Amino acid sequence: MSNNKDQQNQIQIELTDEIAQGTYSNLAIISHSSSEFIVDFVRIVPGVPKAKVKSRIILTPEHAKRLLFALNDNVVKFEQQNGAINIENNPAPFFPPVGGEA
Repeated sequence: MSNNKDQQNQIQIELTDEIAQGTYSNLAIISHSSSEFIVDFVRIVPGVPKAKVKSRIILTPEHAKRLLFALNDNVVKFEQQNGAINIENNPAPFFPPVGGEA
């Protein structure tokens, strides 16, 4: 009976061909209000002074925290298999706050 209940609780997730291709991002800008976290994924190209947001994800605070834990878990597993990820020689770029259009 437990097997049947597990099947009822499963969610089928569809991944379209377009989404499966992914979107490259080398910068994430995170902001929040009292009720949501907003993560804007940006692609910065060297020598180009303007960058566009390629994707925006809006999360509840609870889901943001779950994402934090899931990312940490996956980074730990990655480093166990592949060695430490070194960011000391390649720190995240600092960008002062700028105006933009949402």
